[in-house]
Amino acid sequence: MELPAETKPALMGAVAGAIALAVIGFTWGGWVSGGTVEKLVKDGSSKAVVTALAPICADNFKRAADSSSQLVELKKISSWQQAAFVEKAGWAKMPGSETIPTGMATACAEIILALKK
Repeated sequence: MELPAETKPALMGAVAGAIALAVIGFTWGGWVSGGTVEKLVKDGSSKAVVTALAPICADNFKRAADSSSQLVELKKISSWQQAAFVEKAGWAKMPGSETIPTGMATACAEIILALKK
C-alpha cells in the first residue's frame, strides 16, 4: 500500500506528540500509576487509623492503675524504645484486634509524654 508523502511526517508527529504528552503528564502533570495510587491510599488510611486510635491508647494509659510510675519509666527510656514500651504494656492494642497498626505505639507514646500529670 502506497501512502501519500504527507502521511509519514504526520504519523511521526503524532507519535512524538504522544510520547511528549506522556513524559510531561507523568513528570509535571501530576499523573501517577495505579500502583502509586494504591500505595498513597494505603499510607493515608494507615495514618488516619493511627490518628484516630492514638488518643484511645493514651486514654488506656491514663486508666491504668500504675500510670504515674509507668510515666516515670517511659520518660527514662530513649525515644527509640518508647514505642516498644507502650506495645509491651498493652495500651496500643485495641479491643478485638490482634495486631497494632504501624506507628500507633509511637504516636501513643508522644501523646502520653505530652500529658500533664
